[in-house]
Amino acid sequence: MHFRNKSKNLPIPEVNLIPLMDVMMSVLTFFIITSMSYTGQRLGDINLPGLPGTGTTNPETNTQNTLVIGLNRQGKILLKNQVMTPNQVSEKIQSYLDQNQNATVVLKADRELPYEDVQNLLKEMTEIGGDRVSLAIERR
Repeated sequence: MHFRNKSKNLPIPEVNLIPLMDVMMSVLTFFIITSMSYTGQRLGDINLPGLPGTGTTNPETNTQNTLVIGLNRQGKILLKNQVMTPNQVSEKIQSYLDQNQNATVVLKADRELPYEDVQNLLKEMTEIGGDRVSLAIERR
C-alpha cells in the first residue's frame, strides 16, 4: 500500500494582517482623540494657535492637577481670568507645583502674539516647573 502525501495538493493557509492593523489603528485613534478631549480649559479671550485636524470641540472641560496660565493678545498674563505680574505668576506656579506633586502647568498663549513673547514666558515657567510645563495648541 502506497501512501501519498495529501498535503501537497492543499493550498497553504494565509494570514492577512491588514484588517487586524486597521482595527488596531482605529482603536488607537479613538483613545487618542478621547484623551485629548479631557485637556481643555477656556481662559479669557485667548485664541490658541492651531493645527489642522480633528480634535476636541469642548474647551470647557476641567482637568484635575492642571494650572492654566494665559497670555492674551495684549501680552497680559492671566491666571483664573485675573491679570498677574510675572513675579506673581512665578510664585503661584511654584506654590501650586509644591502642593501638588503630580500637577502640570499649561501655557495658553494667543496665536496673534509674537513668538518671542510666548517663548520668554514659557522659558520662565520651565525654569520653575521643568518638564511639568507645556504649551497648549488647538486642533481645528
